[in-house]
Amino acid sequence: MDNKLNNHQPGNSSSFSEKHLSTYDLGLSAALVTEGFQLVSLVRDNPKKVQFIFLREKNIEKCVDDYFAGRLLVNARSLFDNTKMLKNRIYSSV
Repeated sequence: MDNKLNNHQPGNSSSFSEKHLSTYDLGLSAALVTEGFQLVSLVRDNPKKVQFIFLREKNIEKCVDDYFAGRLLVNARSLFDNTKMLKNRIYSSV
């Protein structure tokens, strides 16, 4: 998996367990939301970055691998709408 994807471990800037998956990648996050994975939190551990925290569910790693390999097919309109939704969440919580 890409280094943009992180497993939360004790000592990280948040207190999430191995039941969560995190990424700073907006495109990946929009794709995961479009595929129906549950976004549980946005973490601002850096003023210039937002970390997207997802519940680690069955097949989420496969979806991430497919996204980075260019094999993930999603509805374009849903992806666009979810990208806008995530940006709204980022900028409304500043």
